[in-house]
Amino acid sequence: MWIAQFVPEAYAAYRPLLSEGLHFFMERLSPPRLAHILAEQLQLPRAVSPARRLVTVLRHCPTLHKLGQVVARDRRLSPELRESLQGLESLSPTTPLGVITAIIDQEWGKVSGLEVASEALAEASVAVVVPFVWRDPQRSAARQGVFKVLRPGVEEQMHEELAIWSALGPFLEERCAVHGLPALDYRHTLDSVRRLLANEIRLDQEQVHLARAAAFYADSRRVLIPPLLPFCTPRMTAMERVEGWKVTDPGLNSIERRQLVETLIEALIAKPFWSNPQSDAYFHADPHAGNLFLTSDGRLAILDWALVTPLSKAQRVAVVQTVMSALAQDEAGVAQAIASLGHPADPVVLRDAVAAGLRQVRQGTFPGMEWLMALLDRLGIAGAMRFPEELTLFRKAMLTLSGVIHDISGPSPIDAVLIQTGLQQCLRELAIRQLAPFDSRAFGSHISNADGVAFLTGLPMIFFRYWLGAWQDALEVKRL
Repeated sequence: MWIAQFVPEAYAAYRPLLSEGLHFFMERLSPPRLAHILAEQLQLPRAVSPARRLVTVLRHCPTLHKLGQVVARDRRLSPELRESLQGLESLSPTTPLGVITAIIDQEWGKVSGLEVASEALAEASVAVVVPFVWRDPQRSAARQGVFKVLRPGVEEQMHEELAIWSALGPFLEERCAVHGLPALDYRHTLDSVRRLLANEIRLDQEQVHLARAAAFYADSRRVLIPPLLPFCTPRMTAMERVEGWKVTDPGLNSIERRQLVETLIEALIAKPFWSNPQSDAYFHADPHAGNLFLTSDGRLAILDWALVTPLSKAQRVAVVQTVMSALAQDEAGVAQAIASLGHPADPVVLRDAVAAGLRQVRQGTFPGMEWLMALLDRLGIAGAMRFPEELTLFRKAMLTLSGVIHDISGPSPIDAVLIQTGLQQCLRELAIRQLAPFDSRAFGSHISNADGVAFLTGLPMIFFRYWLGAWQDALEVKRL
């Protein structure tokens, strides 16, 4: 199929698998849905590009629509395909407004002082956004809000597609054997994706996430979380309207773009990572450009909290331990920390991947979040580790956010911002560390006093490991 041409050259071996997987998915849709998609394809002019044809397929399937948003800014894809996929971030409404207003009336009934707009704002993968004005008798000024309403029939579509995802994993594993590809655990991976995508239509759950996010970011002057309004139901969310534009839209100078990128990283990664010293940290798991707005007063508005992923205290400790062990050139320490993040299946591949990662560090790569994510990618692709759902979703969010950041200002400074905010967190902890147990990691930095002392006293050995490793690297280059 023509879909195969979109696979980057580095992954050319997977082109047949992608074509067969999409064919498997499409042929299991209900006949009316499949007929509708094919009819729209036939109506497109012959000159329409394959990228545009792909997008017309994705927008009719909520789960594929969401995946298209995830990779819309992946630099490994062609510029033409990225531009087409970015159109999925926010679509012009196609659902008749009368249908949506009927759902609003059915969900909540008539409300005194509530006036629904005559046009919808946008349409997403599962919902339509409609503005309204509410003249709250408790307030002197009218309140501008929006309803996020599930599209008619989208729940049935999601259930149909999620059932297909359950069958897709075993199919891909069988086809891998046919094509001689690595025997990856598609079954577990796609089951995880299926469960996560099911949250897209859980608006009551999103409302919980919104309320928690509003409380978490209440002390962040540069971040706006839309406050909820009273008219919420499991199929409809009411919140204050955010006036602004996508963070990737042009109009900012270089300094403003850099400040915006720092705000994005601090809000979406650093603040949750370095906070919650003894409990789970919650990350926005769908940070595509359509969910990230810049308001007229310069704040970052973070929208659409349907997908959220937690990282436990233990997982964040493991991330920090991986970085510290990599800085110390401690291969066993890195392997142990990474193993605690998932379920190792091949210790030999894990050891070899860690050795290659430490070689990158000796050659000048900082072992930060991006280095770690790339290392976990290699282990996953090799089938050497299976990761829990929350870490898979976190990796997906990092990939999406990195693409957004690159489109705003070029190369991503994620590691630089994390280092800066991590050091600031350590400074804030200095006073309470004097009273804490020596081995306690009950801090936002996730480092104990024992960790710090061991690293500092081990500096001579660290220098020796770097020197020895660099010498071995040079010998290997000479042998080649």
